[in-house]
Amino acid sequence: MASNGSASSHITLNNGRQMPVVGLGTWQAAPGVVGAAVDAAVRGGYRHIDCAYAYFNEKEVGDALQKLFKEGVVKREDLWITSKLWNDHHGPEEPFKCLETTLTNLQLEYLDLYLIHWPVPLNKGYTWPLQPHMFDTTRSIKEDTKETWQAMEKIAESGKARSIGVSNFSAKKLEDMMEYAKVVPAVNQVECHPMWRQDKLRAYMKTHNIHLSAYSPLGTWGTSGVKINLLDHPLLTKIGEKYGRTPAQVSLRWGVQMGNSVLPKSTKAERVKENLQVSDFSLSDEDMSELEKLEQTRFLQGTFWVNDSGSFYKKAEDLWDGEGI
Repeated sequence: MASNGSASSHITLNNGRQMPVVGLGTWQAAPGVVGAAVDAAVRGGYRHIDCAYAYFNEKEVGDALQKLFKEGVVKREDLWITSKLWNDHHGPEEPFKCLETTLTNLQLEYLDLYLIHWPVPLNKGYTWPLQPHMFDTTRSIKEDTKETWQAMEKIAESGKARSIGVSNFSAKKLEDMMEYAKVVPAVNQVECHPMWRQDKLRAYMKTHNIHLSAYSPLGTWGTSGVKINLLDHPLLTKIGEKYGRTPAQVSLRWGVQMGNSVLPKSTKAERVKENLQVSDFSLSDEDMSELEKLEQTRFLQGTFWVNDSGSFYKKAEDLWDGEGI
């Protein structure tokens, strides 16, 4: 895979809107900490914040944003705010209710991007861990996604979400969407880093101009016994030393040169600042080729959606439609 050499600070989505390439991830950012991280990030130059209903911290994020607005650090239109529809709000009506809760918590009038979080319909009130009777099996995944996406299209028409997309969707699930979607998803947010390039998915998304936004771009601890720390890999250390950069910056720069947006999560001010500093150097074609040789492992395998009874997915491969784990 060839690198693009350098990258703009924004990418243009298929609806013409420009999204900042580097965003602050807020997954697993603890209450009492996430607000300070958002504050530090925005003051340090971030203009993209990635949130979700199911992160259970949007109220604190919203408080931090309002403080920044009131102090004149930024205006609302300066920021790109993403959030995600949770699984127990799928269907023709519930997406609007989930969005309203998110907008209330974030204290915003609109989102820049709203995503279907997972292709996993749950009964009302369920999150995780896996529990009996949590899966809404009244319709198939394909039927559920159609109903939910049609609601998302109405949300986009309303202006309460300027762009819409999905998260954790395989190429097969995107292909199914293309049969009925009036609006092609602008974004598919998925795990992506040098040890999980998403080659098959990336190729399909390119044919429909769907942007790949990378969560866990620094790697993550897996949920199925995967115990690999990407940032400890000697190749990233070696390349980082060449440029006077950290392994994290190398991983993020790889993602940017692959054409991704990247969503590193940190609540430490120094790391937050460091993760933004990826636009002033480029990895050589040789470095990109070396990184391409890394063994591929999906870290976040989604096994929390796998169950022999009740779930749509009997094994992790079913969730990803054979795209590997």
